[in-house]
Amino acid sequence: MSALYMIIGTLVALGVLVTFHEFGHFWVARRCGVKVLRFSIGFGTPLLRWHDRQGTEFVIAAVPLGGYVKMLDEREGEVPSGLLEQTFNRQGVVRRIAIVAAGPIANFLLALLFFWLLALLGSQQLRPVIGAVEAGSPAAAAGLQAGEEVLAVDGEETAGWAAVNLQMVRRLGESGTLEITVREPDSSVNAQRQVVLKDWLKDVEEPDPIASLGIRPWRPALAPVLAQLDPKGPAQAAGLQGGDRLLALDGQALDDWQQVVDRVRARPGARVIFLIEREGQRIELPVELAGRGEGEARSGYLGAGVEAAEWPPEMLREVRHGPLEAVGEAFRRTWGMSVLTLDSLRKMLFGELSVKNLSGPITIAKVAGASAQSGVGDFLNFLAYLSISLGVLNLLPIPVLDGGHLLFYFVEWARGRPLSERVQAWGMQIGISLVVGVMLLALVNDLSRL
Repeated sequence: MSALYMIIGTLVALGVLVTFHEFGHFWVARRCGVKVLRFSIGFGTPLLRWHDRQGTEFVIAAVPLGGYVKMLDEREGEVPSGLLEQTFNRQGVVRRIAIVAAGPIANFLLALLFFWLLALLGSQQLRPVIGAVEAGSPAAAAGLQAGEEVLAVDGEETAGWAAVNLQMVRRLGESGTLEITVREPDSSVNAQRQVVLKDWLKDVEEPDPIASLGIRPWRPALAPVLAQLDPKGPAQAAGLQGGDRLLALDGQALDDWQQVVDRVRARPGARVIFLIEREGQRIELPVELAGRGEGEARSGYLGAGVEAAEWPPEMLREVRHGPLEAVGEAFRRTWGMSVLTLDSLRKMLFGELSVKNLSGPITIAKVAGASAQSGVGDFLNFLAYLSISLGVLNLLPIPVLDGGHLLFYFVEWARGRPLSERVQAWGMQIGISLVVGVMLLALVNDLSRL
């Protein structure tokens, strides 16, 4: 079932985002008087095609990894004299800029729409109350304590743990001070805590900002009684079964599932002995733990889970906005994610953040499937984030991308004449090399995560 969600989620995501992006080019081109020859979603063999009254061919093709809008252009073939005014290359530079920029702009508008819908629908957030702070951790050094609720990070309010994590992600790879505003337990007093950062998680793949500071979010106590097993995980291979109660790990008593998680994560690849209770009998079972991740991020994996517990109402918070207020929220989130995407690219370029965080089509497909399976809200959120990423990446000043074409047109606008065809050809070759290189790097990262 998860594979089906992944396939459907990926196809829907790519279909919606690519269609909207290309429609931006198409709509503005039509308004500028340019004749559009073809509007294609996907590449390769056409699966479905039709024509409109103006002669534009609409195509849905076999390979759903992009799309394009083909406009009438003298550089691509001979054009009848009666249609010369409708060619793209004969349009003024301002019109060409508008047509090219319309695709990425359409992606930002789509993200705004999704964020507006999400703000209207509302969501249930987990109050960011600290459950525990690890001794000797950066959080402990800053004076953070169990029971405190995180109200803001670097001055930005945080309604739930997702917002806390997002604000912390903005500081990855940096040095300095992370300012956390908290409300002390059973009090209305707010306090400032300052966490010192030094090249924070600079070389870590798939960083976990909250855990790396030594903060453990509050959650209901869970009895260590197994309910789910990964069919290919160490627990299943060792003979653990659903309903088994874990009593001890290497002689250390287990009272809560979080203790199991912490001790397993700390021992990747280790051989451990579990004392379990099964149908009234106590049994010792050796388990060879698996390992996940690399370097400092490597952690142990058991391949087992327990039943989820009910959260007390006082630990939940409904966040919902009215129609007008939702507009402001949508703009705030779109702007914030755009800046974060650009800043993350800058950090990777200057070595402040590991390039292993770059994701490709496999990771996108996995996230698409997981978010689709989680519900409409999560899937819309994923689509908004992906649409922003598509918009930002397409605006980068790299020839081949929309941003590269815009760079050429702005130079033409400034100097009064276009760059020579030879210079543009060199730029295109460099752009293709860069794009292919980044795509290969992202694919390698995806495969390494598998």
